[in-house]
Amino acid sequence: MPRRDGGSPVQRPLFLAVSACASALLLTACGDGARAVDTRAPSAPGGVTVHAGSATSVHVMWERATDAGGVSGYEVFRDGRRVKSLPAATRMTDVEGLTPAMSYVFTVRAVDTAGNASAHSAPARVTTLALAAGDTRPPGRPGALTGRAEGSRAVTLSWDSSTDDRGVTAYDVHQAGSRIHSVPGTSTTARITGLRPGTAYTFSVRARDAADNSSPGSASLELTTAGAPDAGPDTAPTGLTAVIRRTTPSAHTVELTWTPPETGAPVREHQLFLDGRLATTIVWGAEPPPGRATYTLTVTDRPGTRHSLKLRARLPDGNWGDFSAQRTVVVGD
Repeated sequence: MPRRDGGSPVQRPLFLAVSACASALLLTACGDGARAVDTRAPSAPGGVTVHAGSATSVHVMWERATDAGGVSGYEVFRDGRRVKSLPAATRMTDVEGLTPAMSYVFTVRAVDTAGNASAHSAPARVTTLALAAGDTRPPGRPGALTGRAEGSRAVTLSWDSSTDDRGVTAYDVHQAGSRIHSVPGTSTTARITGLRPGTAYTFSVRARDAADNSSPGSASLELTTAGAPDAGPDTAPTGLTAVIRRTTPSAHTVELTWTPPETGAPVREHQLFLDGRLATTIVWGAEPPPGRATYTLTVTDRPGTRHSLKLRARLPDGNWGDFSAQRTVVVGD
């Protein structure tokens, strides 16, 4: 019989069924378009090694982990406790503040962009060196630093050994004044990886003993990695030199000279970075100076203070180009 609302007994249930179906289809469509949740952890890092460079520090290295969504970083653990969190491009680090003649176990694990953590690597055990009481004499300066670029992302360095009255325990590789790698005191070669294509790097080497006394740096060596096949023209300033001179009892000037990159148009603007931070923007007027450019910076730090400097140029399209090689100066030299 007809309903009071004028509808057939089957019309309303049919409408509800269609509405439910439409809702189900809508949810299904939304579900099909939703991004899959990444729950798969990266592989565990392999090849973990630990070298005791002194009585209070060790150098940890490992091989790259893999992950479908990309590794975002690494975590270093000492005796089960996390002591370092590092970006994905870093696969070596120094752990300091340790106890002399003490045994430690290190592991490394990878973390992906979704926050998934890998299993821990195989453990690597190391014992710090015994403290050399009263040793304040640093090793001699390493000699004859040489090297070669190996493709676009690695270099190999070699040097003559240093001497120390109690023995060299490690050699530290510095890139523009910052320690980036260490090898045992019995080694005189190092391979540095994870570099950028078509980039100039400046390296030096220091010897270190068990009391953490460091030698003066070796002579600097500049190496340029090969460019990537699709990298385009080199956009880094070249031939950067830095000379420091005393001008007053409390101030020194650093005179920088370099050749701007070839961009097909005048380069009117450079950024100067001091110790990794933007110090100033150098802007010329309508016509920048021809040939090599010059700029003078004043510093008022105490004698012995080290500074690293590098430049990059603003390109005609408004973007900033690649960085120049870094240069290091010491106040008072």
